[in-house]
Amino acid sequence: MACSMNVIVPQQSSTQIGMASKGGRKTYPVLYLLHGLSDDHTIWARRTSIERYVANMNLIVVMPTTHRGFYTDMAAGAKYWTFISEELPAIVKGFFPVSGRREDTFAAGLSMGGYGAFKLGLRCPEKFAAVAGLSAVNDIPAFMELDNRTRDFSDEMQRIFGSVSKVKGSENDLFHLASKLAKSKQPQPAIFQCCGTEDFLYQDNLKFRDHLKKLKMNLHYQEAPGDHNWGFWDQYIQDVLKWLPTAG
Repeated sequence: MACSMNVIVPQQSSTQIGMASKGGRKTYPVLYLLHGLSDDHTIWARRTSIERYVANMNLIVVMPTTHRGFYTDMAAGAKYWTFISEELPAIVKGFFPVSGRREDTFAAGLSMGGYGAFKLGLRCPEKFAAVAGLSAVNDIPAFMELDNRTRDFSDEMQRIFGSVSKVKGSENDLFHLASKLAKSKQPQPAIFQCCGTEDFLYQDNLKFRDHLKKLKMNLHYQEAPGDHNWGFWDQYIQDVLKWLPTAG
């Protein structure tokens, strides 16, 4: 399957009107910026000013399309986890001057993409130094059982994850992954979590926040009035970029 991605690479320039710029390095830190359930690789550039926000940073931003696969090797479908965790980084490293160091590798995303970013950090802590979830889907079993979901949506979730019982305690369960990592001797990524207080995922985000705090993980949590929308995400992706431990 051919998949698309948009990539922002630092451009060394002194003539961009109204824009700062960086560039001129051999390699750069990389941020994998993931989309939500109804979106694609173009959404961050269309709904935010991400290119302008990173113009004065030495940071490559990779925005891939992963369709509606929830960054998961589907129970009945394509292997989106293998794609996002193995295939895409190899492709990116082949095309672009990204650093291969863990301390230079980050992931962030909104909603479904927040789930994907957390999953990358918790399942591949040896590869990712920091991950961020904006209004993330953190509790997949609860998400699958939301009362207002249609039969078509329920069928779709089962094609992705299988039954709810198969998710709990599996490598697709963020709560399980966090507990497993906390008990291990592996390095832990820094975690940025934010959610609007009017978001339908707010209570699930509080639950995940409390779980991470109980495990004493390196968590930075923020909340503010807001719903599940781009006004909130456009604001908070700027906070994520300021928080990232980039080289500047």
